[in-house]
Amino acid sequence: MALVLLFGNQPFVEWVSRHTSSDNAWGWFLRVLTWPRWAFGPVDGSSGAMRRLLADDLRALLLILFVALILGVVSKAVTGGAGGFLLGWSALIFGSALAAFITSFIISNPTFVGALQSAAAGSAYGLFVGWVVGALTGTAKGAGS
Repeated sequence: MALVLLFGNQPFVEWVSRHTSSDNAWGWFLRVLTWPRWAFGPVDGSSGAMRRLLADDLRALLLILFVALILGVVSKAVTGGAGGFLLGWSALIFGSALAAFITSFIISNPTFVGALQSAAAGSAYGLFVGWVVGALTGTAKGAGS
């Protein structure tokens, strides 16, 4: 949840898009971190912009919900350490892909291929950011054992 709140907020997303380039590793990673973007506030009056805002906000919320659900259901079977790390990492991969797939049908002119492309972008976020959740899950479970 902290990753979504810290790196998905509108000021940070705008800062990253203005001050970084995807041509280097650091800029590329910062852009990946901003994937579950969310925003509060006015948008222009077009229905497309409103749908995009709703889809982005819902995607961020569903990401948090799906990851929490996966961790809550499966965490009892994992004792921590490497298993906890893999659980946290995979939970973010699956949760972000599912959130992206579902919310892609909210935007204007949705397609099944577009939903699959959104799920691929979501799973990339989980793949490259999920190690943070994995590390926290692995150490939290290890400490409780």
